[in-house]
Amino acid sequence: MKNTLLSFGHGYSAQALGRVLIPLGWRVIGTTRDAENLPAISGQGTEALLWPGSDMSDALAQATHLLISTAPDDAGDPVLKALRDDIANAPNLEWVGYLSTIGVYGNHDGAWVDEDTPLTPATKRGQLRVKAEAAWQALAAETGLPLHIFRLAGIYGPGRGPFAKVRRGTARRIVKKNQLFSRIHVEDIAQVLLASINHPDPGRIYNVCDDNPAPPQDVIAYAAELLGLPAPPKEDFEAAEMAPMARSFYAESKSVHNDRIKDELGVTLRYASYREGLQALLQAEGRILR
Repeated sequence: MKNTLLSFGHGYSAQALGRVLIPLGWRVIGTTRDAENLPAISGQGTEALLWPGSDMSDALAQATHLLISTAPDDAGDPVLKALRDDIANAPNLEWVGYLSTIGVYGNHDGAWVDEDTPLTPATKRGQLRVKAEAAWQALAAETGLPLHIFRLAGIYGPGRGPFAKVRRGTARRIVKKNQLFSRIHVEDIAQVLLASINHPDPGRIYNVCDDNPAPPQDVIAYAAELLGLPAPPKEDFEAAEMAPMARSFYAESKSVHNDRIKDELGVTLRYASYREGLQALLQAEGRILR
């Protein structure tokens, strides 16, 4: 049977995996909630479906691999809510991946966490993810679903980097004591997922992040340096005017271990820190670095 990935919420990270799998001969089926996204998804060689709104029974019957990228809401995980029984009865699933977030760990004031750290989310987004992870784990325990959970750090990559804001002069260097963020390049997400597909270990949880948790102001300063532009002035977090959503991202600070993706999946990160990642993004734009 041909390897077939069914991807719910076929967005930025899932599309990166699709770009790896399709040249390997895989069939990829991806869903979106927005009809305007269908042509772009189809243009990548993926079979695009509008969901909710399409009957998923045939796709689930044919899927050998399932990837869930949809975000939970107050009602829980939307895929589980709509299709729990269909997924439980899907006949050919060899691997299921759920994309979660390192936000499930909450705030640790910059200290290190790993996959065994207790989950103490500090934000509603993190709390919803904890509940969604638990719901998927409950289904796996009940049915033997070959579930793998991937806790992603802050995602960046082509079209998602700091350069545009630095060029526009709208980037800010907000400084909060002991504030550390972990990040991951989207290409490294794809290679972690592929490594797990090739070496499945149902029930396993993986942190997906680079080697270098760093203060956000350092990333902005380095982006400005690469562009040959002055770094934005530093602003104290407590005094800075910020929207509630932006401020909430500073509610958690932690350093995240990624040993498991290396030791168990054999992954060598292409972009071990934001420095290599930002250099690659700029080189892809055809710019000459200073």
